[in-house]
Amino acid sequence: MRPSRPFIAVSADVCELYNYPWHAAPQQYLDAAIGGAGVFPLLVPSFGDRLDFDQLLATVDGVMITGSASNVHPSLYGGDPSEANGPYDLARDSTTLPLIGKAIDQGVPLLAICRGLQEMNVALGGTLASEIQEQPGMLDHRAPQTDSRDERFAIRQTLTVKPGSCLYKLVGGEINVNSVHRQAIERLAAQLQVVAVAEDGTVEAVSVRNAKGFALGVQWHPEYWAKSDEPSACIFRAFGDAVRAHAATRT
Repeated sequence: MRPSRPFIAVSADVCELYNYPWHAAPQQYLDAAIGGAGVFPLLVPSFGDRLDFDQLLATVDGVMITGSASNVHPSLYGGDPSEANGPYDLARDSTTLPLIGKAIDQGVPLLAICRGLQEMNVALGGTLASEIQEQPGMLDHRAPQTDSRDERFAIRQTLTVKPGSCLYKLVGGEINVNSVHRQAIERLAAQLQVVAVAEDGTVEAVSVRNAKGFALGVQWHPEYWAKSDEPSACIFRAFGDAVRAHAATRT
């Protein structure tokens, strides 16, 4: 018997706390998974090829890849592995990249957020650009410098959504979102298609071409306002519906 609230796998960062390595995820993603998507989040430790990803995907009915303060290591896409482009989390990279690929291949619903969108692109063969605010004609997509989390994640940027796309069906043609990133997609993976862009052309959302299941990556943070912002809530409801539909096929 499948559980009434289906399980999803959630990526974990590796960080040092109290002189121990911890595998952890920010609470805002877990809150949105439980309250917004109606699913049961399970953190996946970042142990790379020590994990059996096929066994994991046979157990869960969805995958959520969270944002993070760390960046995908540039060695994975031919970029500059300097300290300036960090911090890095190679243990997470070794776990999320194969997990994303297998979830897409098997049609397991996937929601990738911020770093997650970047991991999605790299996992499928794309590249990333660093410090995009330094490029001519680009907006500053970084968070405001403040100790207030509400101000850091304030909705302040307008996006244009591609008509007819999976995201368009959820939120319409134009939405306002937050922006908390300094990297972005440079060369789009061939398997992906752009479904939303910022005013400066920055790729803000992607989907998978001919996807077997729900597979959406967003560069912003819908999880933060999933309780109060309707477009954010729509994304999590759609993800939860896809997870439950996937679970129903295996009941």
